[in-house]
Amino acid sequence: MNRYLSRRTFLSQSALAAASLATMPAFAAQKKRKIHLGHTGITWRNAEVDQAIESVSSSGFYGFETFGEVLARAEEHGGLRTVLKKNNIPLISGYCTINLTDPEKKKDELDKAVRWCGLIKKNGGRVFVVGPNQVPRQTYDFAANKSNIISTLNELSKTVTDQGLTPVLHQHTGTCIESRDETYAVLDAVDTNHLKFGPDVGQLTKGGQDALKVVKDFLPLVQHMHLKDFNGKSDQLLGYCPLGQGQVDVAGILDVMEGRKISGMVMVELDNDFKGSPPVPPATLVKESRDYLRSIGVRFRA
Repeated sequence: MNRYLSRRTFLSQSALAAASLATMPAFAAQKKRKIHLGHTGITWRNAEVDQAIESVSSSGFYGFETFGEVLARAEEHGGLRTVLKKNNIPLISGYCTINLTDPEKKKDELDKAVRWCGLIKKNGGRVFVVGPNQVPRQTYDFAANKSNIISTLNELSKTVTDQGLTPVLHQHTGTCIESRDETYAVLDAVDTNHLKFGPDVGQLTKGGQDALKVVKDFLPLVQHMHLKDFNGKSDQLLGYCPLGQGQVDVAGILDVMEGRKISGMVMVELDNDFKGSPPVPPATLVKESRDYLRSIGVRFRA
């Protein structure tokens, strides 16, 4: 266990002290929350990134996130800077899938990361979200892959930091870092002087974990977040749902994040697998989450 995280309990308790009075639901409903939330573009098809930016901005969110490959494709046609500026919303982060398990691909993956860093910075962003690669979970052996994962993450995070961005690990279902034990094992082993944590609380909940506890356990490392809800009902939305309609303790998570200065932003998110026409338009789904957040005291741009 690295030295930083061996003090995890102490640091977490210190960071949580300011939020300790905000645990009652009645209080959560009455308080005015001083936290700026962004929204990712995953609720739209990647080709609809302009529409995503416009809708996220018009709904009053404070920042936007898209994929590294979307930034790359957009750059071939002039980039996203014009549409971001037109809608008066900044790019905060880019989600970048990196192969962490195959050492033969490490050099190419690091070169790709440098290119994506350049695009994130060029569009005004400051956070590199590390998305682990997909693996066949039924036969996957985490222990056999752990050393490659840690080695690549350490080199990647130093590379990204040297490029002037904050790298954050984003655990994800179906990837080489999915479960609670895998997430804890990786964060306990990597060099956290460079790599930080960007948890997806909906993914954690979908995997049967107590998302709020994971956030609390690693709170000093949390520098970015995907805030989404899960109820397991909609195939179209991969079991996810607008905030306030599922199992995630959204208010509790906002309580522990409020007042923290982080490199990135808490990003509202709702996955969409686009098998046919979405049953509910993306803009409507975004507004449902926004309206719930308003009901628990979150303020949005006019």
